[in-house]
Amino acid sequence: KEGIERFNRGDFYPAHDALEEAWVIDQGAGRDLYRGILQVGIAYYQIERGNHRGAHKMLLRSTQWLTILPDVCQGVDVKQLRADAARVRAELERMNPADMAAFDRALLKPVRLVASP
Repeated sequence: KEGIERFNRGDFYPAHDALEEAWVIDQGAGRDLYRGILQVGIAYYQIERGNHRGAHKMLLRSTQWLTILPDVCQGVDVKQLRADAARVRAELERMNPADMAAFDRALLKPVRLVASP
């Protein structure tokens, strides 16, 4: 929960540590969830740093964890997270890597929490 709260505040690097801790502890489906959110967060952090290649790489990597999860997992709207990450990745693929300063930060959406079905 702390990792998601930090992610949603835009504190992507500190969120990494909390999400990694949760990922190590959880031995169930949450493990892949935390790993996926962690990698999206690192991608967003790389965008803030202007690292096009690093951001794109992390978004691609996050896909392997997020696609195997149900649309809602442990109260997280995974379907929305997948869509948000896909939009960010599409924008990265569309833009010139030298123009990272112009990246639309409004695309960096928070993790949406919902009631589990």
